Amino acid sequence: MNGIRDVVREEQPRERLLLEGAGSLSNRELLAVLLRTGSKEETVLTLSDNILHHFDGLRMLKDATLEEMMSIHGVGIAKASQLMAAFELGRRMVRLEYQNRYSIRSPEDCASYMMEEMRFLQQEHFVCLYLNTKNQVIHRQTIFIGSLNTSIVHPREVFKEAFRRAAASIICLHNQRGMCMFPFTRLSVILGDN
Repeated sequence: MNGIRDVVREEQPRERLLLEGAGSLSNRELLAVLLRTGSKEETVLTLSDNILHHFDGLRMLKDATLEEMMSIHGVGIAKASQLMAAFELGRRMVRLEYQNRYSIRSPEDCASYMMEEMRFLQQEHFVCLYLNTKNQVIHRQTIFIGSLNTSIVHPREVFKEAFRRAAASIICLHNQRGMCMFPFTRLSVILGDN
C-alpha cells in the first residue's frame, strides 16, 4: 500500500507538519495526513491530488456526500468518513468562534460579562480578556490567583497570551475578596502609559 512512508522523506507531509507546522502544508499535504495511506496503485499524495481535482478544490469537497467521496478510486468508507468528520469539526469550530464571541464596548458590557463569575470569589483573581479588532472576546484567562487580599501580576504573563492570541486589545480585571471586580479598559491604565 502506498502510504506517507512511500513518499520521499523531505516530501512527507506528516514530517513537514511536525517540523514546520500545519500552516506550512498545502491542501494536498493536509489531505494526505488525514488519509494516511494511498492505494495499491498510487501514493497518498496522488490520491489527495485526485480528490482535490475531482471536487475542484476544498470548497466542493467540504460539502460532498459519503457516496460522492467513495466514487473516487482509492477512497473507501473509512477515508470518506475521516474526511467528512474533519470538515464537520471545521464547521463546528467556526460556529463556536462566532457564537461565543461577546462584544465589549463599555465598562458596563465588561461588568455584565464577568460580574457573576467573579463576584463571590474568596481569593483575589487577576483576569485578562483578550479582544479582536471588533472588541469581541477571543480569549479569557485567569493570569494569577492571589491570597485573601493581594494578587501579584507580571506584565510578561499578560502580554505573552496577547501575542499568542493576536489580540488587538486587552481588558484586565481583578476582584477584591467578596466584592465586585474593578475593570480597566486597557492594560496601559495598569502600566501608567496614559
